[in-house]
Amino acid sequence: MDALPLSRPDTTLALARGVTRMLGDHGLASVLEVPLANGRRADLMALTAAGEIWIVETKSCLADFAVDAKWPDYIEYCDRFFFAVTEDFPQHLIPDDVGLIVADGFGGAILRESPHRPLVAARRKAVTLLFARLAALRLAIASQ
Repeated sequence: MDALPLSRPDTTLALARGVTRMLGDHGLASVLEVPLANGRRADLMALTAAGEIWIVETKSCLADFAVDAKWPDYIEYCDRFFFAVTEDFPQHLIPDDVGLIVADGFGGAILRESPHRPLVAARRKAVTLLFARLAALRLAIASQ
């Protein structure tokens, strides 16, 4: 018997879980729903062992992607930017100048690397501190 299709919120959660697992397998630490200084909120931010900052925007369906005009605003807050989509998403619609991840609730794969756009030192420090403080605050709340 085939599984029932997931709702859009369930697909978004599954994508975030799969991307987080995949990035962890590659040695990156991830935090979900990261507020940025420009008022935007990144779906997922990850930090490499070398201090590189990645932002991953999850797209649960074509409609979610079609109405998103804000994603270019994330690029100035990361060294690499990716879209994460499901296997049945029309991948040819993802712009060529960003990375592409295909994922499900259990893991994922990077199908196209993101170009490396190094952050300037002051922005890197600010974003890294934001990442660290947000992770620590969430850990403190979870351990109460």
